[in-house]
Amino acid sequence: MNVLVVENGSDRRSFPAIDGVDFRSCSTGELADVVSWAEVLLFRTFETADLRAVWPDAENLRWIHASSAGVDRLLDPVLREGPWMLTNSGGILDRAIAEYVAAGILASVKKLPRALARQRDRVWEHRVTSGIHGRAALVVGPGSIGREIGRVLGALGMRVDAAATSERAGDAEFSRIRNVRQLPTYAGEYDVIVLATPLTDATRGLVDAEVLAAMRSDSGLVNIARGPVVDEHALCDALGSGSIGWAVLDVFEVEPLPETSPLWGMDNVILTAHLAGDADDFAERLWALFEDNLQRYVRGSALVNVVDMRLGYVRR
Repeated sequence: MNVLVVENGSDRRSFPAIDGVDFRSCSTGELADVVSWAEVLLFRTFETADLRAVWPDAENLRWIHASSAGVDRLLDPVLREGPWMLTNSGGILDRAIAEYVAAGILASVKKLPRALARQRDRVWEHRVTSGIHGRAALVVGPGSIGREIGRVLGALGMRVDAAATSERAGDAEFSRIRNVRQLPTYAGEYDVIVLATPLTDATRGLVDAEVLAAMRSDSGLVNIARGPVVDEHALCDALGSGSIGWAVLDVFEVEPLPETSPLWGMDNVILTAHLAGDADDFAERLWALFEDNLQRYVRGSALVNVVDMRLGYVRR
């Protein structure tokens, strides 16, 4: 069996000895030249490039593993119809992302960006800040990442609800699970809305001007999902006008975020370069997950984290 590992040139690693398995590595730029060799394709980089030109040559490909939880960049219509399985890295990113969300919320309500700006200017300024204990959070997308976010925020004393494709009873992580299609009708009930949903046709532009207008002026938005889940123009308007209080953004409609984006200059925004899940043990966790699945594949057993090609995410 041939396993092709797509990775950065500076981040290559040795491969384990597995009977009957031959490993080879390449960069995204080299993929087109060697993809015909591969039965299994592992992306150890988030740079998936334009893969539409590659798939016609992937005549031996049967399984693709993505290094991310979201697989929207790989779900080209051609890929959806191919004779292969797609698995993701859900589970290995959960805690790091949940900690990022908690840090971003705390930094925002404690006004740490303003404090750091005053520190740089050597200005002593006393001020009153807010807290999160007893406040209400809504997690849009109760998958494995969303549930870990719910656990962490709950442990910090927040009341946490979720929004999903259908309304149902609450559980260990969420007080209640609400219908995401009705989000504009209840968005104003929450102090913070956290987006942890996959990017699909149904979630593209989910947080639009209507949802933002329904939020309170002291509330915040955290996006660790995908940039296009939010109407970025409407978000800039809402942040600039004070319609919502603050935002923590790790993902954007265009990445890298253009220098011309007004988000760069907003003092009520914390923005980072799509790094929420990139903890220092990520590479080891990714390889452990893939190697376990590879052993399953060799044995002919069912794989974990199999993406439903129609839905665009792993059914739980």
